[in-house]
Amino acid sequence: MSSEKIAAIVESIETLNVLELVELKKTMEEKWGVTAAAPMMMGAMPMVAAAGGDAVAAAPVEEQTEFDVILQEVGANKIQVIKVVRELTSLGLKEAKDLVEAAPKPVKEAVSKEEADAAKAKLTEVGATAAIK
Repeated sequence: MSSEKIAAIVESIETLNVLELVELKKTMEEKWGVTAAAPMMMGAMPMVAAAGGDAVAAAPVEEQTEFDVILQEVGANKIQVIKVVRELTSLGLKEAKDLVEAAPKPVKEAVSKEEADAAKAKLTEVGATAAIK
């Protein structure tokens, strides 16, 4: 630690239970006008147990805002699927054909829910199998 003051503060924080930590966070946010946001993590968020193990607080689940449209299977109408992929991605004929032949592959990435649903509908309309993740 850089100083004895900081070490003393860290030691006193370590003795707090979860409810006291939440109260401390709120007080600090109000006093200095800042927020203590958790960094973005990939995968599931762990559960946090209280010092006594009595209470368990779950991390809030963030709503997904970006979706990927994955071409799973081409189906019988390969040419129609290539046309739809070209329309959705603005790829050239060869690139769209390569993408379709390499299924399962993402066709659209990091798009809104509405755009993902529309792309999936167009692909399934021509006989392909698509998924949204």
